[in-house]
Amino acid sequence: MMHLGRKAVVAALAASTLMVAGCATETTYRPATGQGFNRTGYSDRQVEPNRFLVSFAGNSVTSRDTVERYLLFRAAELTLQSGYDYFVMAQRDTDLQSRTYSTPGLGGGFGYGGFGGYWGPSWRYYGRGFGWRSWDPWGGGFGPWGNDFDIRTIDRYEATAEIVMRKGPIPRDNLRAFNARAVVDSIGPSVVLPK
Repeated sequence: MMHLGRKAVVAALAASTLMVAGCATETTYRPATGQGFNRTGYSDRQVEPNRFLVSFAGNSVTSRDTVERYLLFRAAELTLQSGYDYFVMAQRDTDLQSRTYSTPGLGGGFGYGGFGGYWGPSWRYYGRGFGWRSWDPWGGGFGPWGNDFDIRTIDRYEATAEIVMRKGPIPRDNLRAFNARAVVDSIGPSVVLPK
């Protein structure tokens, strides 16, 4: 009976995880919200009259390509809003940020303590004539399910750039210079705005 209860709990947890994952969508093009690792969207800060720091942070399902494309779009949009014709990427970088979470199982938390008190070695083996057996030296399975835990790593990308805005024609020899109107016209149709 206890084994059936564990299967039901595991099935419920798996279903809720799939529902949350199914609802996850890429970050839309919008001003940044949230803080720290949970901040998503674009932000910019003026450094000098024609120089800005621009960034775009995506969530865990936003691809690197999308993050970099939205950064470029924001730089072009900001350049046009400020009355300039083109911008030069003085510096540009894309960071992969990772965060690892550990979630305790349902059986207690009396383990060794490496993961907030919920960790302890546990091995499963097949005992001849007895079926599946477990051994856990630091908890022995306090509670019906022992010291199970789940470790999950979440990755996300954030692109940043320092741009310098200028007026007039773009110098032909500067590969870091972008025509703001051309960027908005070419990238704009692929940008997903919030509903």
